[in-house]
Amino acid sequence: MRIGVPRETKDGERRVAVTPAGARALVAAGHVVVVECGAGAGVGFADDEYRAAGATLTGDAAAAWGCPLIVKVKEIQRAEYPRLVPGTTVCSFAQLGRDPVLLAAVLTAGVGVLGYETVRGRDGVAPLLAPMSRIAGRLAPFAGAMALGSDRGGAGVLITGIDDVPGARVLVIGAGTSGTEAARIAAAMGARVTLVSRGAERLAAAATMLAGAGLDVAAHVRVALSDEAFAALVADSDLIVGAVLEPGRLSPRLITRAHLRSMRRGSAFVDVGIDQGGIGETSRMTTLSEPTYVEEGIVHYAVPNMPSLVARTATLALADAWLPWLRGLADRGVIGALAADPALAAGLMVWDGAIVDPRLAMDAGVAPRGAPWRA
Repeated sequence: MRIGVPRETKDGERRVAVTPAGARALVAAGHVVVVECGAGAGVGFADDEYRAAGATLTGDAAAAWGCPLIVKVKEIQRAEYPRLVPGTTVCSFAQLGRDPVLLAAVLTAGVGVLGYETVRGRDGVAPLLAPMSRIAGRLAPFAGAMALGSDRGGAGVLITGIDDVPGARVLVIGAGTSGTEAARIAAAMGARVTLVSRGAERLAAAATMLAGAGLDVAAHVRVALSDEAFAALVADSDLIVGAVLEPGRLSPRLITRAHLRSMRRGSAFVDVGIDQGGIGETSRMTTLSEPTYVEEGIVHYAVPNMPSLVARTATLALADAWLPWLRGLADRGVIGALAADPALAAGLMVWDGAIVDPRLAMDAGVAPRGAPWRA
C-alpha cells in the first residue's frame, strides 16, 4: 500500500506520525511510504533519514495526500481541504465533533477518517490518545504557571510558592489521564491541589496514585460535589485545570461566566480538553504562537496541541503506539484491518460521505451508517 505522510500545517505543530524507523519497518513489509519534505524537521528527523529508511521524499504535498492511506497528527486544516481525494483514508486526531465545517468538508470529499482519539483497546483505554493525554496533563501546570505571570495579565502568583508564601491553589476538574497527571505534577511543584470528578471509579484510581505522590487525598480528592461546594472551590482557586474529556463527544460546559467572575482577577484557566470544545463557557481555541487571552479578568490558556511543546517526546510516544495499527491497515487494507480488529474499528468516524461513529452522529443529529465492512 502507498502511505502518505504530509507535513503538518497547524500553528505550532511540529510532530510527525511516522518516524524514520517506522518508515523502515513499513518499507521492509513491502509498502511505499511517501513523505513530504520537511515532515520530520520539527522533531529532528531530516529528510535524508527517511530516504535512508527507504521512504520516497516529495516536495509536492499533493503526492502525499494522494496516497490511499494518509497518516498525520492533527486534524485536517482548512488549507488542506482541497488536498482531499475521494476514496482515501485519513488517520489523525480527527476532532470532527467540535468543528462542523471540517465535518462537512470530509463528508463532501468522500474520504474516510479514522480518529486516533476513538481507537479503543480491549481494556477500554484509548492507546493512541493516552500518551498525548499524559503529556498534556503534565504540561498543564506549567502552562498555568505561565498564565499566572504578570506579563500574560495574570496576578503574578508563583505556582510553587516560596519561603513562607504558600503555593497557588489549583483546582483540577476531571480524574482521567490528563487530570490525574496535572494534579500530580502541580502537587510536586508545591501547589495546593484539589482534584474533583463525577466518576467515583476514576477518582479512586487517581487517589491511589496521588497518595503515592504525597497528596493529602482525604482533604483534596473529592467526588460528586454539590453545585454550591463546587462554586466555592472555583472562587478560591488561583488556577483551574479543565481535564474532562469523552473522546468523540463534545465536552460538558462546567465553568460558567459566573464562576469566573467569582475568582480573583488575574487567576488562570487551562482548558486541556479544548479539542472537544472545552469545559468553559468562555473557552475558545488558541494557538501555540498566541496561547492566552483574558476574559472576565481570567487568563485563559486553550491550546489544542499542547504536546507539540515537547514535540520530539510526543512524536516518539505517538508513533511507537501507532505503528502496529498502521502496519495492520497497510497489510490488510483499510476495510480488512477494520473488520479484523474491533479496537481499531472503533476509530472509524466517517466513511464514503457518511458518519459511522455513533457518538459523532448523536452530536451531529443524524443516524449513523452501519460499518462498511458489513455492507
